[in-house]
Amino acid sequence: MASDTPWPPLGWEEHPWRSSLPRDLVSRRLRERHSGPYRAAVVPSVAGIQVTLPSAVLALADEASVEIARYDGEVGSKVAPFGALLLRSESASSSQIENLTSGARAIALAELDDGARTNAAQIVANVRAMEAAVQLADRLDADAILAMHAALMAHQPQHAPGRWREEQVWIGGTSVGPHEAAFVPPHHAHVRATIDDLIAFARRDDIPALTHAALVHAQFETIHPFTDGNGRTGRALIHALLRAKGLSQHVTVPVSAGLLTDTDGYFAALTSYRQGDPAPIVVAMSEAALIAVANGRQLVGDLETVRARWGEQVTARRDSAVWRLIDLLLRQPVIDAATAQAVLGTTSANAHRAIRQLETAGIITEFSGRRRGRFWQAREVLTALDDFAARAGRRARAAPTG
Repeated sequence: MASDTPWPPLGWEEHPWRSSLPRDLVSRRLRERHSGPYRAAVVPSVAGIQVTLPSAVLALADEASVEIARYDGEVGSKVAPFGALLLRSESASSSQIENLTSGARAIALAELDDGARTNAAQIVANVRAMEAAVQLADRLDADAILAMHAALMAHQPQHAPGRWREEQVWIGGTSVGPHEAAFVPPHHAHVRATIDDLIAFARRDDIPALTHAALVHAQFETIHPFTDGNGRTGRALIHALLRAKGLSQHVTVPVSAGLLTDTDGYFAALTSYRQGDPAPIVVAMSEAALIAVANGRQLVGDLETVRARWGEQVTARRDSAVWRLIDLLLRQPVIDAATAQAVLGTTSANAHRAIRQLETAGIITEFSGRRRGRFWQAREVLTALDDFAARAGRRARAAPTG
C-alpha cells in the first residue's frame, strides 16, 4: 500500500577512507585532501511511497505517453525491419551520453565482430544490454538487471560484469578518493537492500508507465550498483519498464536520443531527484520522449525513402535472393559475404552473385579494399543513421553517470 509521505531526499552517513593507490603515486597534498572520513548517500526506501506530482507534469507525461504508443503502433505495423536500426540508434545515443561516440559504419562493423575493441564495440555491447532488457521485461527482478549489465560489460571483466559492486564508487572529483566528488552513491554494503526496494517499487501497477520508468531510472542511478556501466544499464531499464507496462510493444523508442539534446538538464534533474523533487526527471524523460519520437519518425521516413528508391534501382524476380539481401541491409548496413550467405541460406557463389547485383545497381559499395574478407556498405542507410545521431547531438556537456 502506498503511503502519503512526500518524496524523501537522500540522507548521508560517514565512512572511513583509505586510498588503495600507492603512496609514491600520490602527492602529499593530494593525500591530505583525501584523508579522513567521507560522506556517502543513504538512499531512502521508495517501495511504498505515494507518487504525487504537479498536474502540469502529469499532463506532459501523458502527452509523451500517447506519442510513444502512437509511434510504436506506426513503426510496428510496417513491414520493413526498422526495429533493429532503432535499437542500435538508441544504444549509440545512450553510449554518447557517456562520451562513447562512433559513426554508424564503425558500429555496423563491430556488430560483425571485426576484431575491434573500440567505442563501437562498447556501443554494440550496449545493444546487447538493451536486447536483454526487452527480453527480460516480463520478469523484471534483480537477476534481470544483472543480466543487462553482464551483456553490457561482457568484454570489460575489470568491471565485474553481472555482479553488484563491492567497493565505494563516486561521480566526479579525482580517482584518489571520494572527498571532492560531485556525488557519492551509497556504500556497497547497502546495494542489495536498495536494489530489492527498487524492484518492489518497479513492480507496482498504480503509477503511469512513463512516470514510473523515469522514477525507477532515477532511483537506479542514485544507487549506482555497479563499478561502471550504470548509466547505460539504467537507460536500458527504462525500455524494460516501457515494454513491461505495454507502452512500447514493437520497437525501441530512442529516449536516450532525446536526453542527449540536453545532458545538462538530464543530470540536473537527477540531482533534483536526489534532493527530494521527482518532478524534473519526469519532465526530462517526457520531453526526451517527445523529441525522440519526432527524430525516430524522421529516421524511419528516411529509411522508407531509401527502400523505395532501391526498389526502382533493382530489376529482379520477386523471389530473388536480392530482395532478401536488401531487407538485410536495412537491419545491417555493413555486410560481408559470410553474413550474406548465412542470411540467404545459399551457396557462397550465389551470395556473391546477389552482392554483385546490388553493387551494379549502386546500392552497396565495397570499402575495405581487401582481396579477402571484404566488406560492403549501404551508404544511404549509414547516412540516415548518422543524420539521426547529428539531430540528437548534445546541446551541452556534463559529467557522465557511468
